[in-house]
Amino acid sequence: MQRMSEPTWESAGAAVAKKSVPDGLWIPCESCSATLFRKALEANVWVCPQCDYHHRISGRQRVEQLVDPGSFEPMNAKMAPRDPLKFRDLKSYADRIADAQRITGENDGVQTGTAFIKGRRVALGCMDFTFLAGSMGSVIGEKLTLLIEHATDHDLPLVIVSCSGGARMMESGFSLMQMAKTAAALGRLDDAGGLFISVLADPTTGGVTASFAMLGDVILAEPRALIGFAGPRVIRQTIRQDLPPGFQTAEFLLECGFVDRIVHRSQLRSEIGRVIDFAGK
Repeated sequence: MQRMSEPTWESAGAAVAKKSVPDGLWIPCESCSATLFRKALEANVWVCPQCDYHHRISGRQRVEQLVDPGSFEPMNAKMAPRDPLKFRDLKSYADRIADAQRITGENDGVQTGTAFIKGRRVALGCMDFTFLAGSMGSVIGEKLTLLIEHATDHDLPLVIVSCSGGARMMESGFSLMQMAKTAAALGRLDDAGGLFISVLADPTTGGVTASFAMLGDVILAEPRALIGFAGPRVIRQTIRQDLPPGFQTAEFLLECGFVDRIVHRSQLRSEIGRVIDFAGK
């Protein structure tokens, strides 16, 4: 009688297809390196449950986290950047814009519009670091200025969440002019008695820090957010002095009086609502 051969791993694998783990199902924490289940991280507003690290999120994700469901009405959503200087470094600015639009699905690096936060109607702007490092070019400056003017004209509390590497130098002077334009619009909002709540996320740097981000009536920051103008190396070389540890963190700026309160991302909606109520808006 002929003995039947034992099934091999190869033959078993041929009968049962191997199941692969989908890409992106597990995400390493950028701070503590813990392996996190993506859906659990999303449910925890992209904050690591192990070390409380606040992961960077897109402007669209920020809007979804902050506003009452279905209440966001975008403004100037079709506005897109041009290349007035025909700028080129390793690649053309026009190609960089096209690549960023393809990757993110956005026209530029900020979401603006009106919405309700905890039942309070606000004018809301959320910057997007995933789009060319959230750099402020002509479109971002214009969209934010129009948002500020809308808040002034309609007596709405203004909330801007900053998350940016600074001015978009591919636009040179056009970018730098946005600093003055947004600051001037905020001056008119202040003259009208308006309320501006500035929220600083990681990172808030460069020309954004040097303009509208630090002009809030109330300045909130997320824990451990990097906030500053120039990098530590540039500052050290300029002033020729050693810098205190963590001097560009939200916690250090809170001690120095530049930030009013550090707020956990899960509490940000409620804190904005309380500030609006306290201001009588």
